Amino acid sequence: MTARIAAAGLALLLATACTAPAPPRGASGTTAGTVCAPPQGPPEVETPTTIDVIEQAYFCVLGNYYSGATLDARALLTAGFTALTQELDRDGRDLPGAAMPVLTGDRKTDWAAFKTAYQKITDQVPDLRDRLAVVTLEAIVAALGDDQAGWTHDVKQSPDYYDGDGYGLGLAANVDASQTDGNLGVAVPPLFITTVLGGAARAAGLRPGDIIESINGSAPFIDGRATPAIAALYPRYPEARPVRLRLLRQSTGRRWSMTLKPGLYQRDPTDLRVVRSKLLNDDIAYVRVTEFVPDSADRVLRAISSLRKGRTLSGVVLDLRGNSDGSPVEATRLLSAFVHGKVTAYHCTVAGTCAASRTDDTVQLLNLPLMVLTDRGCASACEHFSSAVKDLRLGRLVGTRTAGVISGPAQAYRLRDNTLLSLPATHHLGPNREVIDRIGVPPDHYVPLRPEDAAAGRDPAMAKALTLLKGPL
Repeated sequence: MTARIAAAGLALLLATACTAPAPPRGASGTTAGTVCAPPQGPPEVETPTTIDVIEQAYFCVLGNYYSGATLDARALLTAGFTALTQELDRDGRDLPGAAMPVLTGDRKTDWAAFKTAYQKITDQVPDLRDRLAVVTLEAIVAALGDDQAGWTHDVKQSPDYYDGDGYGLGLAANVDASQTDGNLGVAVPPLFITTVLGGAARAAGLRPGDIIESINGSAPFIDGRATPAIAALYPRYPEARPVRLRLLRQSTGRRWSMTLKPGLYQRDPTDLRVVRSKLLNDDIAYVRVTEFVPDSADRVLRAISSLRKGRTLSGVVLDLRGNSDGSPVEATRLLSAFVHGKVTAYHCTVAGTCAASRTDDTVQLLNLPLMVLTDRGCASACEHFSSAVKDLRLGRLVGTRTAGVISGPAQAYRLRDNTLLSLPATHHLGPNREVIDRIGVPPDHYVPLRPEDAAAGRDPAMAKALTLLKGPL
């Protein structure tokens, strides 16, 4: 996960903080003003990031991160200083004295040396001070190499913005925004549009299935590997830079180029619902869950109960594609409608002590066959759910492998500039004690979406799930 994430992630971070590991334990060598704490009350206006904020974040990591007690803090400071000097160089302002201080391995002494060197540099380029602080702190957090560790900024909102608005080009592709945040290695070619949401994409007449051959002149894939160019498809507000695309429509053979300008657009209200349901083939409950937000499990169960009235259901199709985050508590509660008396995951400390996450046996069992649709957009709590379904043999996974973005539940800490630092204190293992982070959960039935399927409005994973429910399980 990159250090700066969108506003939707901020709300989710606050929602999941209550389910994450306990309060800060404190770091050896901390000084007054460096202690971090979980946020209390609504977010306040963000203030400039300073060296004091970086110091607070540094000691917060050492005191609260999963391996904070054992990691070599010099790696964090080196990453921060590297980003600092690279930013100077990019601006054409490299300084002769911008050399890394000697680090000894003593966390407090090394911080003092880093801070002294940092301040000498930034005092010479005061106009770059804010930007240098941001890139330095981003790099320190990124050096953890943990998809659940992040530094979150509030989105600077326009007076015209409201929660129902979308922002961007108005499209979704088979490589989604969560994958561009440091998880591009799982992407497979070709890059194509899966959904037209509105905005510039709709106005330009783009369609699902259109293949994106280049972005701002760069190939999205080189030798089968995704490139950072794909991130331009998902601009963050308010970075409204036009994006130039080269496209191919396979059905007609047409190739053309166009430039799309990101902007706010009104989303379809049905797209904003976390839980959507409908009846398929008169006896199958289909429920789509886009996030495991608080109360989402109960909403799913109410939807299935409503569809069950007056008929006998033969199964449930739970669509978790694109479900990229949420509460592990909600994932466990929904699992509890399919099995009792089981462990759904383990959360382990760096010392190897593990706490089991167990089913909530107060939840009534549905006693229905289950099919779960997954893809590379299924991450975090979605992978908690999917791995338990697979390990406990509660149903079948259909689609593609999940994201592999589930290092552990994150706790949010508010920094003095009113930004949020999120850190997992434990790491997640599946019910069979397997590592899922960076690997993902493989489907029982591999059914990828192809450009021709998107263009024709076909859903092969759904079709496979319905076939499985009608046949012997």
